[in-house]
This record gives sequence, C-alpha cells and structure tokens, in this order.
Amino acid sequence: MSTDGVPARPPVRVLVVDDDPIVRSALSLMLGGQADLEVVGEAGDGREGVLLVDRLRPDIVLMDIRMPVLDGLEATRRLHRLPDPPRVIVLTTFDADEHVVEALAAGADGFLLKDTPPARIVEALRKVADGEPMLSPSVTRTLIDRLRALHAEPADDRAVRAQRRLAFLTDREREVALAVGRGMSNAEIARELHLSVPTVKAHVSRLFEKLAVTNRVQIAMCVHDAGLV
Repeated sequence: MSTDGVPARPPVRVLVVDDDPIVRSALSLMLGGQADLEVVGEAGDGREGVLLVDRLRPDIVLMDIRMPVLDGLEATRRLHRLPDPPRVIVLTTFDADEHVVEALAAGADGFLLKDTPPARIVEALRKVADGEPMLSPSVTRTLIDRLRALHAEPADDRAVRAQRRLAFLTDREREVALAVGRGMSNAEIARELHLSVPTVKAHVSRLFEKLAVTNRVQIAMCVHDAGLV
C-alpha cells in the first residue's frame, strides 16, 4: 500500500536479451536500482529469449537486433504471436530505417538506440509498461522519412492534405496533436496543457479516429507534413 492509500503496483518485470554479456550486465545493474523495475532474467540470443519469456512471464523484453541463433526481429515476431505477449522494446546500436520499420511491423512497442541516456531507457520502460509506445527522437524522424518515401507525393500536396485533416480537430485536440508531434508523452502533455493523463489519453484516442491513424508516429507525421512542428 502506498502512502496515499492506493495499492502499490508490483514492479515491472523485465527480461534483457542481448548477445553481449557486458551490455546485459550493465542494463541489469542500471535497472536493478529502480524500485519499480525488476530484471527477472537475461538471454544471450533470441531463441533463448523466447524460451525464457515462456518460463518467466516478463512484462517487457529489452531486445537487441543482431544476435546469433535467432535475431531480435524474428524473436519479436514470435513473441507477438503468443496469446499474451510481453511488450518489446528494441534496444540497438543501429537506427537504419529498415530496422525501425521491421521492428515496429514485428510488434515492437519501442525502439531505442544503445547510446540513449540511462534515465531515458528507464523512462521508456515505464511508459511502455503503461501502454505508451516509445521511440527515440532520431528514430521518429527516420520513421517519418521512411513513411514519406513509401507514400511519395509533392511536399505542397502533403502539406495541404495534412492541414485539411487537422482542420476537423477541436482547438484542444489540435493542441494535443501538436504536442504529440513534438514527441511529448501523455504525462508531459498533461502537465503542459493542465489536463489529467486520462483526459490526454482520451484526446489521443479521438485523434486516432479523426485522423484515421493507428499510432502516435502517424499523428506526428501529419503534424510535420502540415508544417506545424
């Protein structure tokens, strides 16, 4: 029980999957110092990681991409097909656009670079545990550029189309969309706009419907195309 009378949430269970034992040890040591996070296991390749997920039932898997036996992308695909899959954050040295797109298509909930500051990795775990996807700023930029390339059209046409889509939003929804476009989390948006986090989540859900998108990256892409960020 917490000090305010609300039942304390059990620690988020984390499995670290990376073929470099030094990286695994560093991540486990860093995360082990957080009261709300618990490292329940380590694996040196994707196959071992999938087996440990079945045995340990972690909430989140920190997954490297390039590993022997089974790489992180295929391991993520296999985990995503489970009846009750854990959330997956891909943590890698490489931010090539094909890795970003493949990881998200495989079912990853986040994509971070290994040079991400420790505090940001901890923040990412907490956000993903709460149901928020987490992409590093450089990865978001890469993904937006890749999606634009896949749906190439003149920049002026993209801007006009994006502005028309945003025109159907209320003033508050537009504020939330702009904040999402700046890469802000729900909690950060709530603080800036003086709203509750559930209210922000409700606005984001309505943005999905009104903009006909399925994730926050696509909201950000629309805002960027409109020239507002």
